[in-house]
Amino acid sequence: MTSDEYLGVNRDLWDERVPIHLGSEFYDLAGFRAGADTLRDFEIAEVGDVSGRTLAHLQCHFGLDTLSWARRGAKVAGLDFSAPAIEAARGIADETGLDARFVVSDVYDAPEALGATFDVVYTGIGALCWLPDVGRWAETVAAVLNPGGFLYLSEFHPFADILDEETGTTVAFDYFDRTPQEWNEPGTYTDGDGTTRNNRSIEFLHGVGDVVSAIVAAGLRLEFLHEHDHTLFARYATLEKDGQRYRLPEGRPRVPMMYSLRATRV
Repeated sequence: MTSDEYLGVNRDLWDERVPIHLGSEFYDLAGFRAGADTLRDFEIAEVGDVSGRTLAHLQCHFGLDTLSWARRGAKVAGLDFSAPAIEAARGIADETGLDARFVVSDVYDAPEALGATFDVVYTGIGALCWLPDVGRWAETVAAVLNPGGFLYLSEFHPFADILDEETGTTVAFDYFDRTPQEWNEPGTYTDGDGTTRNNRSIEFLHGVGDVVSAIVAAGLRLEFLHEHDHTLFARYATLEKDGQRYRLPEGRPRVPMMYSLRATRV
């Protein structure tokens, strides 16, 4: 598979879903325009105060999380490979009066596309599965960090990807399979009628060990790795909503469904 193939297939999928996501209850754009914050509580606590700090958000989609960091005082730049997503992000920034820069680029070209280095690189929430080479990704992150700056990654746990979607109790997929995973599924994870045309996607599984090893090899010092017993959507039919989170029913043995880490460029 060539890089152009996975990029083209996945870009077509995301480009088509931008207007669907903009109008969805899932993203609640009206709430954001009214002042809502889209960041998760554990992210805010683990990143800490960003007032006056520069922050780059890689794979930012249409920028609601990026702009939430701007609301918290960061000087932000967002990057995504979808031109419609970046156009929407710029429009939302203008509407809300938030100062942000957004650029269209493949994440691996971020150093050249951003043309600057940052105190914080923020990324995650379903981002790494779209990248074939996590080592190259970690090197890219290191290249856009200032000395003393840090990466903060908040991501879905790959262990959760190997369990059956109905109950989350049976191992249904191979955790160590690193071959490209091709899917052809209409619709999207937000509300919508499912009548999409670009439904093929090419995704990649990266184990937690793969990610941590890549970050360390890129010269970053790991500060913490936290695993979380909740997720952000009903990935198994048995999950129960708990505020912004979804959890397994009370009394069920828990499994990791998200993880977060922070690593500093020394």
